[in-house]
Amino acid sequence: MYGLVNKAVEELVVHNFGEEKWEAIKVKAGVDVDVFISNEAYPDEMTYKLVGAASEVLGLPADQILIAFGEHWILNTASASYGPMMKSGGKCLKDFLVNLPDFHTRVTMIFPNLEPPRFECSDIQDGSLKLHYFTHRPGLTSFVVGLVQGLGKLYATPATATILESKETGADHDVFDVRW
Repeated sequence: MYGLVNKAVEELVVHNFGEEKWEAIKVKAGVDVDVFISNEAYPDEMTYKLVGAASEVLGLPADQILIAFGEHWILNTASASYGPMMKSGGKCLKDFLVNLPDFHTRVTMIFPNLEPPRFECSDIQDGSLKLHYFTHRPGLTSFVVGLVQGLGKLYATPATATILESKETGADHDVFDVRW
């Protein structure tokens, strides 16, 4: 994953728990990077270790950390890093979700080696849709829940994402029931 992701994890922890906790998390994860460079690639395993260590050091379930990280990603990292692209994603939550595949196409122009997930929408209604999440990275289902919640806050439209099908239980991809 790009350094931008690890920087965002650091920002979330430091903002909510302080610099000492972040340093303890890095030690527990065996990460000796002082400064993550946004457009440099780091092993996915490093990010997983940071989240696992955060769970242990902070005494919080990893799912709770990933949900909080998803919200933080939307409200802070993505808004700051991709501001104009975020705004061009749509005038409401539904539009943004439907346009999500185009968003990732544009992001890969900034980060050419990025391996983003793929999203598709189905069963689109006025207050709900099914969000299909395709990724080669395991264990990020709760992160997507946080992303949806963060998008709901961004668009002042409270939103929920409930997992209907999961790769962890044998499905081809994750499917969420998103409601607002």
